[in-house]
Amino acid sequence: MIVTKFGGTSMASAEQFKKVKSIIDAKPERQVVVVSAPGKKTSDDVKITDLLYTLHTHLQYGVPYGDIWGMIEGRYLEIEEDLGLDCDIASELARIKSQLKKGMDQNYLISRGEYLAAKLMSSYLGFDFVDSKDIIRFTYSGTVDLERSEQNAKKAFSSHGNIVVPGFYGSYPNGDICLFSRGGSDITGSYLARFLDARIYENWTDVPGTLAADPRIVENPKTISQITYTELRELSYMGANVLHEDSISPLQEKNISINIRNTNEPSCPGTIIKRDCNDDSSIITGISGKKDFVSFDILKDHMSTEIGFTRRVLEIFEDYKINVEHIPTGIDSASVIVSGASVAGCMYDIVSKIESELGAKVRAKKEMALIAIVGRNMVGKSGICARIFASLSAVGINIKMIAQPPDETNIIVGVDNNNYQKAIKALYDDFKSVDWI
Repeated sequence: MIVTKFGGTSMASAEQFKKVKSIIDAKPERQVVVVSAPGKKTSDDVKITDLLYTLHTHLQYGVPYGDIWGMIEGRYLEIEEDLGLDCDIASELARIKSQLKKGMDQNYLISRGEYLAAKLMSSYLGFDFVDSKDIIRFTYSGTVDLERSEQNAKKAFSSHGNIVVPGFYGSYPNGDICLFSRGGSDITGSYLARFLDARIYENWTDVPGTLAADPRIVENPKTISQITYTELRELSYMGANVLHEDSISPLQEKNISINIRNTNEPSCPGTIIKRDCNDDSSIITGISGKKDFVSFDILKDHMSTEIGFTRRVLEIFEDYKINVEHIPTGIDSASVIVSGASVAGCMYDIVSKIESELGAKVRAKKEMALIAIVGRNMVGKSGICARIFASLSAVGINIKMIAQPPDETNIIVGVDNNNYQKAIKALYDDFKSVDWI
């Protein structure tokens, strides 16, 4: 059995629905289908989920919402009409419209995007609709109740066989809707594949697979044929966005492979993600990154001999509930690197607290970008850091920091925000010139 998930671009129109049906019909093993809310039909279109968030804001502030609702309603009715379906989606829309009011549950309203899409898709495929609120159960702390959810998934599949499930949400013990983070339909599919012991989890999107670099920065980057769970988590965490990073661990624990495929090019094999890979042709698997980090540069004489100094620094960040990304250190200095968004309202308070409590000098430097060079075959390979330094130096980019974990599977370099794209392009082009990527 195969669990398939189709993203927003695969659900954007009747034409995309037809492509989904062809994919499902081509392989009877594809018995579980998870869908996102309809995405953009064109580049200047608006995603249904974004419209629903806007609708909720209008409701909260008493702003007229007729036009927004009309756009949402029109998308679903258009798909139903163009496919010649008779699933009475109008009644579902009317029921939701009757519930629109100030103070209504945001999670419930946002989840209707996937709910309605799954209703249409189940009717079109001839599969049974199963609401994900009856499968994915959350605890009140917001974590997935694995035991209860697995029982629900197995019961639903054994009772119905071929099913369509809306992604992105589940329910609390009291039945209220709980959402995964944005892009969470990937996570819904991942858990269903885990619970049902799927042979493979197919994630259908609008790209030919996982790319070795951002195509908005690098022209025609290589499609990665095979990648390990660990490599993908590294690339996803640092900005690669083909697959939600939280969808990897549920499958990794059961060693279920993931196949990233393109709905618009179903004959392309895409990217296989699994525990171990035998393709050893490339030293570098991929490059990704994020902008807008802040580096707290801490200076104090004899810092390295002061027992507990680093712990006390980290406790200050913990007090502000801030996740620390990296801590490069020297004898009399250390840098604590965090996302800029996480310290937007407290950066100078943190500086003051470190200085007053630890007797150190602190400089907070904003607008740093972090770039990850990831590859399982970098282990034990000499000359990689030298190549990184040389390729960035050749285009006049200064490296602000560098870090490498003990397993040697990735190297992180920090550069100024304004050099972010230039650095990624320089690294990719240089690695490609020597067949390292």
